[in-house]
This record gives sequence, structure tokens and C-alpha cells, in this order.
Amino acid sequence: MENCILKVALDTPLDFCFDYVWAVEESTVRPLAGQLVLVPFGRREVVGLIVAVHETSEVPLDKLKQAIAVRTQLTPLSAEWIALCTFAADYYQRPLGEVAIPGLPKNLRALKTTSLDKAIKKLGKAGAVHDATPIAMPQLNPAQQEAADAIASATGFAPTLLYGVTGSGKTEVYLQAAAQILAHSSDEHNPAQILILVPEINLTPQLEANVRARFPDVAIATLHSGLAEGERMMHWLAAHLGQARIILGTRLAILSSLPHLKLIIVDEEHDPSYKQQEGLRYSARDLAVWRAHQLNIPIVLGSATPSLETWHHAQSGRYRKLELRERAVRDAVLPKVGLIDLERKAPREQMTEGVSATLIAALKLRMERGEQSLLFLNRRGYAPVIACDSCRWISNCTRCSAFLVLHKLDKRLRCHHCGYEQRIPRSCPTCGNVDLQPLGRGTQRVEENLQAIFPEARILRIDADSTRRKGSAQAAFDTVHRGEVDILIGTQMVAKGHDFQNLTLVGVMNPDTALFSHDYRASERLFAQLMQVAGRAGRVAQKEGGSASEVLIQTRYSQHPLYAAVRTHDYDTFASELLEERQQACFPPFMYQALLRAEAKELKIALDFLHQAIDCVEHGGITMNDPIPMTMTRVANVDRAQLLVECASRPALQAFLKVWIATLREMKSRVRWSLEVDPVDI
Repeated sequence: MENCILKVALDTPLDFCFDYVWAVEESTVRPLAGQLVLVPFGRREVVGLIVAVHETSEVPLDKLKQAIAVRTQLTPLSAEWIALCTFAADYYQRPLGEVAIPGLPKNLRALKTTSLDKAIKKLGKAGAVHDATPIAMPQLNPAQQEAADAIASATGFAPTLLYGVTGSGKTEVYLQAAAQILAHSSDEHNPAQILILVPEINLTPQLEANVRARFPDVAIATLHSGLAEGERMMHWLAAHLGQARIILGTRLAILSSLPHLKLIIVDEEHDPSYKQQEGLRYSARDLAVWRAHQLNIPIVLGSATPSLETWHHAQSGRYRKLELRERAVRDAVLPKVGLIDLERKAPREQMTEGVSATLIAALKLRMERGEQSLLFLNRRGYAPVIACDSCRWISNCTRCSAFLVLHKLDKRLRCHHCGYEQRIPRSCPTCGNVDLQPLGRGTQRVEENLQAIFPEARILRIDADSTRRKGSAQAAFDTVHRGEVDILIGTQMVAKGHDFQNLTLVGVMNPDTALFSHDYRASERLFAQLMQVAGRAGRVAQKEGGSASEVLIQTRYSQHPLYAAVRTHDYDTFASELLEERQQACFPPFMYQALLRAEAKELKIALDFLHQAIDCVEHGGITMNDPIPMTMTRVANVDRAQLLVECASRPALQAFLKVWIATLREMKSRVRWSLEVDPVDI
């Protein structure tokens, strides 16, 4: 064979692979599917993935460009990995190259191979360690032991929901099940790999510390977007070469190369952070289930508040359900949940800058006893807006359908959507009034208020503003764990996964807005959020003379059924009622959806495009809802609209989308559009 044809996937919007010639007689290299290759593309040179090697091409040979170099120093990516990327591309309606290539570390896609060669050499010197003997294995309670044994003994594709209350020891179940699987596959030529996914980067340090303490002689890789590029490539290569036995990561880790994968664990599987919101809008949880099915291996989905989709599968028997109904620590009980009724007529609750007298008294009691408290407010900044009482001017963003948020410490007004910021005006831009007032409260304002109420208190705020620098989030959490904080103020960053040993009080501020959201998922998310943040309290046995753990929720709607379910920690009833509502309303998981978004300089142009999209193909059996502006209509001077597509059959929806997307790509338009399958924000 004088020449061979390489079918190469490139990171382009074009939905096909490109053919390149490889002169076999001029090289000793025999290209293989799964290898990376350097090729010319237009006026550039880029790295692509060889999907297949053929003898002939439909394109005349004299029209084909020649591939430049094959990255032979890297073992080929497996056929299973290519199949995973192909499935993701087909299901989420994206070109294969836009899935496979961005899923690789940037240094692996670099034109020069210097960093790749150094990394492979370094890993070669380190060698592989196969001693997976765990140490310091704590005694499990009967429910935990039953769950760990069931997971470890599962054969073939076995999707399992590990449904356990907060503090029930789900992480310990993961580790002991992992220990059993690693022990049963000690073959150095086929060492088992275990993938553990967490929803957010700030949860990885605590989990990594637990895993390293348990398995000191096991190579561990961590994969998330917060790593430096060189570090990320080293960890990716360790996983790809089979040296890393345990792989921890956020959603991007599901697309990593794991040739010996034997178990997948998705912790906090309900978390919306598992859904990518840019580019390839994939669900890492759903791809994890598909990957487990593809490899015929077990998968565990863990949560105290499972997503309704997962709960529905468990209730219908598609997933096995394992339950942990009690907290793992003996004598540690779920916190008592109380409601502070802000609408009560008598006696009227006295408020100090948004904090009720009842909550202030509870904070004071914990401080006196040397215990920690958490105030949860999912709104960063000082205040959501500043306003003028004279002319009613408010601090709107000039580029978005949003307010500029007051950041008092930075002396800036900042848009949390487009990033635009400006100095705080000294007077009203409209009427000149110098008495501008902040409206509403963010975490910064609550922190300032509590410092005034408790000047002797050690108060720490953890949110996206206070943890911008690399490592600052972990440093802040370490401060809490060392007991150097009396009152912690935080957003959703503190609401899940963290094990605060001395925290006995959680106060929740301003949760009511989610009760009136247009998003049908809002109540499900609010319930999960409240249950998760409540679970930070009382995770150890109550000290003698100490306070019983407690959660206090400030609300104006104390009679709402959602709060009644939170008070009794009754996820089962709440989920059953929500599923019944979803079925009656024909919402997921009883209906399958896709969302077409359009962006243009004018809203009318975007809406006109969506109307054309409805009429461009036949859509029998498919429900095409009316195009509407998005809730956040304008972002960064671009107007946005959306079109929701629904169908009771997933295969029918997928078949329609393939035809529809192909037609939309042929339409000439000034509109930038994108499609999201299984949207989570509508």
C-alpha cells in the first residue's frame, strides 16, 4: 500500500471528517485509528483525531492534502472512547470534532510535542503502582455495609441510586466499594480504574484528601478546569496510560480516556452543574450512565435529593435503589428545621438589616457555646441594585436586561452576566440626587451587618468574589475546619459536600424568590438546595451541654407545602407529588425536550429566525412551541430568543433534530443559533 487515507476529526463547526493522505512508503509509521495527527487546515496547522484509516477516498487523491505528522509517542485512544465521543456528538447534535478535540488537554493539542514528550518521560520514570491496599478502614453501619457490598459485587451494567440523607456516609460507601473492586483486580496488565465525579471544583480537595489518606499507594488523577494546563495533561496521561487507578473530577472528566474503567460514581447526581452550559451542552451524569452501559460496568448515582429523572428510574425499577436513612456518626441526628415567619402579625418579628431577631439570638447562643453557624444567602455582592428615591433611577446594565450589582468593597457596580462594571456614581445620573440607596441584600452587606451586631465574632464570607484567586476557596474552608470561624456566610459554594464538624446552626435568608419562578424545575432545585445546606449542621454527635443542631429559614410563606416537606426531611413525598405534577403537565421525565436559541442585534431578527425554523421542515408528532424572548433577553448588547421543541418519544425527537439541524445549517441568516438537547434552564 503506497498511500493510505486518514479520516480526521477536527475542531470545526463542519459536521464531517476530513480526508488526508499519508505516504506509507516514505515513513515507517503506520497510522492507527485513535492517534492524534498534525494536518494542514486552510492556512493553519492543527491537531486532529484519526477516526479511521482507509485505502481509498471518495475525493480524488490529487485534491487531498498530506498529513504532516502522527503523534506516535501517545498510545491510541480506544475505540470505546471514540464511540463515546461519537454518541455525544450524535445525541447533542454537534460535529464529532467539536466533542473529541476540546475534550483533550490543550497541551496535547499543541503544534509542538515538547511538553507531551516531557510528560510521558516523567510518567515513565514514575512507573505504575498497583498496591491498592486501603488503610484506616472505619467500621460501617449495617446499611452502609450492605450498600458497599452491593455496589462492589455488581456485575455488568448495574445503575444504582444511592439515596442517603445528608451525613449518612455516602462517601465512605464509595471508598469501601472502591477498595473491594481494586482488591479484586490487581492484575498489573489490566488494573481496574474507578471514576468519581463531583459537581464543583471546590469539592475536589476534600475528596482527594480522603482518597489519598485511604489509598496511600494508589496513583490518583484529578481532572477539572481549575488545573494548570501542564498539570492537567499529566493527570490526563496518567489516566490514559492506566497508571492512575482512581480518577476524581468534575463534569469534563467523563470525557477522559480511561482504558480500564470498572466503576463510575456520580456524587450529588442531582446537581445542575453536571450540565455544560457552553459549547457542547452535555450532561456528564447522562453520559456517565451511557458510558457504563457501553462498557457493561456498574454506575452509582449518589444524592440526598435525587433528580426527579433519577428518582423516576429508581421508582420504575430501571435503577436499583440503596437507602441510607440514618446519619453515619452514632448519635448524630438530622437538624431540626424551623421557620421564621416574617409575615406574622403578632408578635411581629423584629428585623435588623434583613436578619430576624430570632436568628440573631440563635447566632449569639452558638457563639457563647463555642459552636459554628452558617448563614446561607445565594446572592453575592453588597446589594442587587442601587436606586434614587427622587426620580426612580436604578442601576441598570446598559448592555443587559439586568441590574448592576453593588460591590461596596471594590467600590464598583458590576454586571454578573456580561462582566461590565463602572464606578459607583456620586450622584444620580438622571437628577443629580446624591442620596443613592442600596436595595436588597447580598453576602457582603450581610457580612457588614453581622460585624456590627457581633464585633467580637470571627466572621468569614465564602462566595465567588472572595475566592477568585487559585487556592483561596480551599484556604477559606480549611479556616472553617480548623475552628477559626464563628459565623460563616456563603452562597451555594458552601451548601453541599463539606463536612463541618462543629457547625450546629444554619440560617437561610431570602429563599422565597424561587417559589415564583417561571422555571418548572425551580421548586425541585430549591428543595434540594435547602436540604443540602441544612445537612451541613449536626454532622457529629451532640456534645454534652451543647446545642441541638438547628436550621432556621426566614420566609414570608411559611404555609407553603415545600417548606412543610423540608421541615420533615420528607424527600419521598415531595418527589412523588412533583412527579405527579410533571406527568399531568407533560414535563420531563415524561416528555423529551430540545431548545433552539437565537441571538441577534435586534430581538425581532431573532424571533423571525425562529419562526422560519418552525416552517423549514415537516414536524409531524413534534410539538413546536411559540418562539419567545429569553428571560434574560439582552446580554452584552445581544438580544436572545428561544424555541422549545417537545416530543413524547426520545428516538422520534432525535430523528427529527438530525433533519432539522441539517436544514438550519443551510439557511442563510445573520442570526447566531445553538441547540440544547435536554435543557435544564428554560
